[in-house]
Amino acid sequence: MPYLHPAPGPQEHPTPKDARITHSSGQSFEQLRQESLQKGTLFEDADFPANSSSLFYSERPQIPFVWKRPGEIVENPEFILGGATRTDICQGELGDCWLLAAIASLTLNEKALARVVPQDQGFGPGYAGIFHFQFWQHSEWLDVVIDDRLPTFRDRLIFLHSADHNEFWSALLEKAYAKLNGSYEALKGGNAIEAMEDFTGGVAETFETKEAPENFYEILEKALKRSSLVGCSIDIRNAAESEARTPFGLIKGHAYTVTGIDQVNCRGQKIELIRVRNPWGHVEWNGSWSDSSSEWHSISPAEQRRLCHTALDDGEFWMAFRDFKAHFDKVEICNLTPDALEEGALHKWEVMVHQGSWVRGSTAGGCRNFLDTFWTNPQIKLSLTETDEGQEECTFLVALMQKDRRKLKRFGANVLTIGYAIYKCPGKDEHLSKDFFRYHASQARSKTFINLREVSDRFKLPPGEYILIPSTFEPHQEADFCLRIFSEKKAITQDVDGNVDIELPEPPKPMLPGQETEEEQQFRALFEQVAGEDMEVTAEKLEYVLNAVLQKRKDIKFKKLSLISCKNIISLMDTSGNGMLEFSAFKVFWDKLKKWTNLFLQFDADKSGTMSSYELRTALRAAGFQLSSHLLQLIVLRYADEELQLGFDDFLNCMVRLENASRVFQALSTKNKEFIHLNINEFIILTMNI
Repeated sequence: MPYLHPAPGPQEHPTPKDARITHSSGQSFEQLRQESLQKGTLFEDADFPANSSSLFYSERPQIPFVWKRPGEIVENPEFILGGATRTDICQGELGDCWLLAAIASLTLNEKALARVVPQDQGFGPGYAGIFHFQFWQHSEWLDVVIDDRLPTFRDRLIFLHSADHNEFWSALLEKAYAKLNGSYEALKGGNAIEAMEDFTGGVAETFETKEAPENFYEILEKALKRSSLVGCSIDIRNAAESEARTPFGLIKGHAYTVTGIDQVNCRGQKIELIRVRNPWGHVEWNGSWSDSSSEWHSISPAEQRRLCHTALDDGEFWMAFRDFKAHFDKVEICNLTPDALEEGALHKWEVMVHQGSWVRGSTAGGCRNFLDTFWTNPQIKLSLTETDEGQEECTFLVALMQKDRRKLKRFGANVLTIGYAIYKCPGKDEHLSKDFFRYHASQARSKTFINLREVSDRFKLPPGEYILIPSTFEPHQEADFCLRIFSEKKAITQDVDGNVDIELPEPPKPMLPGQETEEEQQFRALFEQVAGEDMEVTAEKLEYVLNAVLQKRKDIKFKKLSLISCKNIISLMDTSGNGMLEFSAFKVFWDKLKKWTNLFLQFDADKSGTMSSYELRTALRAAGFQLSSHLLQLIVLRYADEELQLGFDDFLNCMVRLENASRVFQALSTKNKEFIHLNINEFIILTMNI
């Protein structure tokens, strides 16, 4: 059956109660509204004040803005007038057509619209100058409260507005979304799919029209039937083409909404049609099946009414589907569930969510092109346990989203180029090393690394265990991310970088004097000379002894060991508690020092006297420490320099403090296991003061 999305009428829906309160007061929308009513004052939102800080962060307004409430603009303001429809979305002076396209698409889904735009508000009884909207962000719903002061010029709204000047739901929705992202200016430029996901919590799939499957018309028809949100656009080759008008009246680099799809019989032929809306509210397609084209004379008035055909310049138009594919380059579909485009019955999808971070010097390893650092990225183990019905493979969808990049635009942050790769797990529950990726190819990967907020793709793989590695394209780029995995059947995921225990090597026993090497005998003589008869040294004397010995080595480059390192060494090895180091205890440490020195030399591959922070994880593991990613990030921040390098003194200080903290933890937990409620990584963070 052909399908045409009807314009929704007003509907009553219950207000969702599970959205997280975001107002700085900690109060809900209803609590804030009641407080304002009791005071007899209209609500003013201090979190998003009516001044320039909420408008722009990099420019000054070209015209004088005046913030006004709807009741100061018109006599009888309405929140929603005659139902929230796509004609309520007209673009103003802000370059956020992508957002408007998403809002227009949202009006075609009554249930999704009622979630984003709660129906428990308006300008009637209970009005207190306060409104709220709900948005999905990184796997949770947020309730965003605003006041109704809107930027105007000569009593007209500057930004998004309805075709009916008495209607304000769309302008208030835009303001709430601006607050969510930090300012109105933060909404400049984007992809409609971004806002579509924020309105639904759905998952996106993108189609290039020139490479679309043969059943592309059926895919779009199914998507609209299942209330998916659909947008489309024309690519630009350079900045000069942005919002340039084609001879056919279409705008390049502009976000449009697909609002309907249908078929008609014209002169004995079945013609596939698609309806598209320009959020500007004007400027339309002027080719075949446009508002005033001759093709409409070939079908009956009843058929025209069924298709809601009008000749108004309202931004919405029909066009032949073949022309749509020829003129538009990209179609973005936001599915409320991953099966929206699949044939047959709906499935219950399993959803797993991982929140993570790429941290410079620790877990920001870049893509597989950068082998030396790629292995340091976060690694998530995926266990596919059940095949699809009647199939030998498991279907799953991976969606990788970078967080808060729009909100961080004011601080110079851009959307990073991101993607992911999937490898067959070798069977070990540990972070895979560089050598693994040197010799193993990926089983699947995202189609491309691209600078979009989210990258998503659908896969089919045999049952088994896999390692999924999300990354930026370039190393050293920092961002938080949300990774969602949708699977048709039960699947299990775990973070390979969890809080694993540290296994300490057994300390070597001191050798008898007769077993000492010539180097150690010389060292004993130096120690006796400095320590005196009691054979104990202070941190200052230890600093002299160690530097005197180590600086004779030609294979290690460093200026000198610091006094703080020597104090930490005494803290580690002091058994008497007098702040001094005996020679017998020092000999145990000397064996450790030789091992750690050899490790440092091993990972100082270029013999520069420094070790890369990305190699620190392997060096620590070789020394007997296996740390969580969070603890490793803190260590890098504490000990590495701006170039992400550690000198020998930094490395030694880190090793000593790690072992000291680990040994204290083991001693306390052995004496009283119920006394220690922290895991080893948390305990180290506290005791190392990082």
